[in-house]
Amino acid sequence: MSRQQRMFGLWPSPITSSAIAAGIRLSEPCWDSDGQTLAWVEGRSDKGVIVVQGAKDSSTRDLTSDISVRAFVGYGGGDFTLSHGAAYFIGQADQRIYRQEIAGGRARPITPAFGAASTPVVSPDGRWVAYIHNYEDVDAIAIVDSQGKRWPQRIGEGRDFYMQPAWHPAGDRLCWVEWDHPNMPWDGTELRVAKLAFPEDGLPVVAATEVVAGNSQVSVFQGMFSTDGNSVLYVSDETGWGHIYRKDLAGGKVAQLTTGEFEHGTPAWSHGMRTFAQTPSGTVLGVRQRAGYGTLVAISPSGEATDLGQLHPGYTALSTPAAAPTGEKVALLVAGGKQPGRVVVLDLAGKPPAHAIIRRSDTETVPASALSAPEPVSWKSFDGEHAHGLYYPPASEGFEGTGAPPLIVIIHGGPTSQVVAGWAAQAQYFATRGYAVLFPNYRGSTGYGRDYMLKLRESWGIYDVQDAKFGADALADRGMADPSRLVIMGGSAGGYTVLQSLVEVPGFYKAGICMFGVANMFTLAADTHKFEARYLDSMLGPLPEAAAVYRERSPIFHAGKIVDPIAVFQGEIDRVVPREQSDSIVSSLKARGVPHEYHLYPGEGHGWRKQETIDAFYKSVESFLKTHVLFA
Repeated sequence: MSRQQRMFGLWPSPITSSAIAAGIRLSEPCWDSDGQTLAWVEGRSDKGVIVVQGAKDSSTRDLTSDISVRAFVGYGGGDFTLSHGAAYFIGQADQRIYRQEIAGGRARPITPAFGAASTPVVSPDGRWVAYIHNYEDVDAIAIVDSQGKRWPQRIGEGRDFYMQPAWHPAGDRLCWVEWDHPNMPWDGTELRVAKLAFPEDGLPVVAATEVVAGNSQVSVFQGMFSTDGNSVLYVSDETGWGHIYRKDLAGGKVAQLTTGEFEHGTPAWSHGMRTFAQTPSGTVLGVRQRAGYGTLVAISPSGEATDLGQLHPGYTALSTPAAAPTGEKVALLVAGGKQPGRVVVLDLAGKPPAHAIIRRSDTETVPASALSAPEPVSWKSFDGEHAHGLYYPPASEGFEGTGAPPLIVIIHGGPTSQVVAGWAAQAQYFATRGYAVLFPNYRGSTGYGRDYMLKLRESWGIYDVQDAKFGADALADRGMADPSRLVIMGGSAGGYTVLQSLVEVPGFYKAGICMFGVANMFTLAADTHKFEARYLDSMLGPLPEAAAVYRERSPIFHAGKIVDPIAVFQGEIDRVVPREQSDSIVSSLKARGVPHEYHLYPGEGHGWRKQETIDAFYKSVESFLKTHVLFA
């Protein structure tokens, strides 16, 4: 069937703004102690709901219909867990830990109403709940009894941050990841193992502790005890790539379980993150990723590694594996370039392993033939070194354009992060309308080794800006983008790169789209939340010594150079990048008569959750692009 000729950017698309807004966010699959009951969190608009699939049949039901589930420590995550027939979760409104029996009954709080909690983990005997607690910017490992009869107490304190607590199978030890400012968790962390003592009348206390891995220059991610209790497993980037290690608890012998130029870890931006799990037989199932593409690797107790990549070729982004405590089943989140997110369960006992789809995040009614497949691309940047990214060409079953398409360069947040080849509704929305999309994984991004990530140290506002520009130029030279219709778009740190690009290379982009972008580095350092309070020490340099760099790299001090049309979007209650950042840029645009739009969303924080906001956002962006790019 021949395709109709139509202008790029004006193709009818099966991806609507309302459909994107109605999609659900899947997170944190978790098994109960019986090894049969599975649950996960669904983000539905601005509400988090625990959904349970029972042990007796495959039906699902909402467990928390009246209390929204969401933790707020740092960037959130670590919302809930299951144990011995009960769910333990964080109530969004008051940040207390609640206990909800899966069989029925009302949820009741087991922690007092002060501070915020995250990542509850229950002891193997079901008696104790350890968790992360934050109060007045002081973080700690805390513990409470699972019935909530006693007042909680701290058992790990004195460090700036704690993450990923885990119990030993015997219930007599805990491990967790900890670190201090000015480090971020990908800079350097330590894995600590704590031996517990159990008073006759009271909560467990720490009898002894030791650091078993990591330091200020090595990042450790996700410590957990082996199922046999003889060792501790973790990811370390000490070789320059994040690999899985096993350290014997008795003799201290360390074995590296994975090798090669692959990442088995990921930047710990939030709680509740996992990249590997261990089944009862001792098999370690890990997510292996490089350059945006992920696969699964199964490592037997003898050390033999098997790539499970062909289990489902459409899954190229995988995360949060959770092993059932019985059998050889692993639940995880999966997605692909043309595949919206799913919760799936793998049964490793089968040959080949069985694969069951448990939950879909999307209706999946749009055929794959109508969607754009991401392509890995690389290019030389301004200094001769290579940068990398993912390119989405325009895609349609019924339409085609002539010449080269307009290009939207979408900058990821972080900036210590990356774009992976998973489901990107944003990319599909534009690509199916006839735009090309480039996601630069500029130098400083993760997924390409520690050295590549460290490139951005004291260079934020340089490599991100230039790698994006040179990437757009490279695609234009290859006939994959129209150089006269380039757009730059991004949120948070990506929004900063949008503003800084419009300052540094005015006229290069036809327009910019900035979501909650950083405009003033000084006020960001002073006003942002605790997690990122010292992030700029590495990205720009410590204050006051680097004050000149902060001024040079702050778009607000050079806003007079912004002359290209720009749309600014901001959440009214954003505590990471407060609205004053966007207000200041918009004031300059207004005073100088620069074509712009400003959309301020009430009740939204750092990113959009409400259906009505998401729907309005996409419609506003599409209208803005028609006015300032397609018909300008």
